[in-house]
Amino acid sequence: MPDEYATSYQRSLADPQAFWGKVAGGIDWIQPWAAVLDESVGPASRWFSGGVLNTCYNALDRHLAAGRGEQPALICDSAMTGAQRVLTYAQLQEEVAHFACALTQLQVAKGDRVIIYMPMVPEAAVAMLACARIGAIHSVVFGGFAANELATRIDDAKPKVIVAASCGLEPGRVVEYKPLLDDALRQSTHQPDACIILQREQSVAEMSARDHDWQSVVADAEPVDCVPVAATDPLYILYTSGTTGQPKGIVRDNGGHAVALHWSMNAFYGVDAGDVFWAASDVGWVVGHSYIVYGPLLRGCTTVMFEGKPVGTPDAGTYWRVIAEHGVKAMFTAPTAIRAIRREDPDGELLEQYSLDRFETLFVAGERCDPETLTWVQAKLQVPVIDHWWQTETGWPITGNPVGLGAFEIRPGSAGKVMPGWDVQILDEQGAPVDAGQTGAITCRLPLPPGTLPTLWNAEQRFRQAYLERFPGYYQTGDAGYMDDDGYLYVMSRTDDVINVAGHRLSTGAIEEALATHTDVAECAVTGIRDELKGQVPLGFLVLKAGADRAVDEVAQEAISLVRAKIGPVAAFRKALVVKRLPKTRSGKILRRTLRNIADGDEYATPATIDDPAILDEIAETIRQSGIMSQ
Repeated sequence: MPDEYATSYQRSLADPQAFWGKVAGGIDWIQPWAAVLDESVGPASRWFSGGVLNTCYNALDRHLAAGRGEQPALICDSAMTGAQRVLTYAQLQEEVAHFACALTQLQVAKGDRVIIYMPMVPEAAVAMLACARIGAIHSVVFGGFAANELATRIDDAKPKVIVAASCGLEPGRVVEYKPLLDDALRQSTHQPDACIILQREQSVAEMSARDHDWQSVVADAEPVDCVPVAATDPLYILYTSGTTGQPKGIVRDNGGHAVALHWSMNAFYGVDAGDVFWAASDVGWVVGHSYIVYGPLLRGCTTVMFEGKPVGTPDAGTYWRVIAEHGVKAMFTAPTAIRAIRREDPDGELLEQYSLDRFETLFVAGERCDPETLTWVQAKLQVPVIDHWWQTETGWPITGNPVGLGAFEIRPGSAGKVMPGWDVQILDEQGAPVDAGQTGAITCRLPLPPGTLPTLWNAEQRFRQAYLERFPGYYQTGDAGYMDDDGYLYVMSRTDDVINVAGHRLSTGAIEEALATHTDVAECAVTGIRDELKGQVPLGFLVLKAGADRAVDEVAQEAISLVRAKIGPVAAFRKALVVKRLPKTRSGKILRRTLRNIADGDEYATPATIDDPAILDEIAETIRQSGIMSQ
């Protein structure tokens, strides 16, 4: 165990106020805090109470003051259009300050919400930082979500303004965002005052009376200064799936968030000012918030924003091309992306076309990285490949291998060791600690470190019920796993009914709600099944209404189309089985664990793609033999 890691870990738990108070010195404050840790508000403590700062200033303006205005801040690389754009810190600050003015001219003020519905274009980061500049609270919605998912977020966040693009680009197709936005606004009760639309040449959107063109609103805007905000004021809301189907609005504060992310960039990812860091994710997910936009810019790094896929844009060497061209030092991606590359280029021949001499570390997270995938990519890249674990709720890594504090042995299959600031405990059903090697609920002893969620948006009681009540004194992660004798954590499964599709947490309840709207479906259930590429994909079980005289294949296909329309392609819902009945308890509760065992039993322990007809036939036959399959 490296000395610096051990010392930092022990100090962070023994005296968290002293530890994080010192770390907070890396951030510029307008007014110092009155208390590093305020535990008077209840189990979810507040960090740096009384402190005043501005996140946008720390991410942009202070680097100009330090003389790094000409350093690249944002590299935008679109494999979809072939275009690249580099914005220096000075250029990015100028664009952000002008767009912040455009928001204020639409009467957006401190505390107002702004929904951002954008693809991976630089304007998405500009919009986020502009909100932070004026103290508005942004809520980024992933561009792949369907209209009704967007509508639920509009009704919950109640934005004054929505910022969107006319379209997004995917391999082989253009996804029109504006019609989805218009549909969402027809479904939502809340109506924003205005929408700002970034017109892309691939699909120019029709504009309505409340729509404003991006270029027009910034044309006459004058740059505005940063607005001071309290450390405990919300920076953003990020919605994540809940087991009820109603999304949970994760709140992130300004002070703790800036402190934790600034520190983690160097302590964990091993990068510093001037280094190029690339998180191959989307701004709609927490990785995009933490490690495309805020973390790298707070540290003074150069961050890469990439539009495209790991394969097919144009080939499985795309990631290696981006790393080589832009001099990436460290990269963060999901294991799904590596599996896709390996499937297309198993011998790594495309890698030989590029020089990765400045590349030092690959980080993977979002789902468990199977040892075979980790070993393969590590052998091809000849650099450490570090699997780490964290959540939308936590905002930064809970466990992993801290490059900046002195990395230790990599153990494929594990999520590394517990990071400073976190006190991870494995508990049994009664809340008692289990022995090393025994599986239990993964929890974190309170108080949680800076940068974690202090609450849910307008849902304090739900926050406490979802995360704090099951194990008093602990944060319930919803994951299950075990810790070995050397302190390595192994995250094995979810303890709830949220499934992890290619690193994206999706609610089975939301998918079930969509399926239940089919006119011939009496009841349904959805469970996750292992998938070689995506980690998990949803599998639906449908019970038809009595007298429904339909071909089961036709109903299944309609159900698949229904989920795509209501949830979006991100759900990856492509398989549905019609069954006679669903297994239930005496009280009528569906036994989802039984369905999971049937659909993804021990006989499928070797990962196999759900698209393999032979495997699907085996699953169907197992269900038939169980007596619940109709045909």
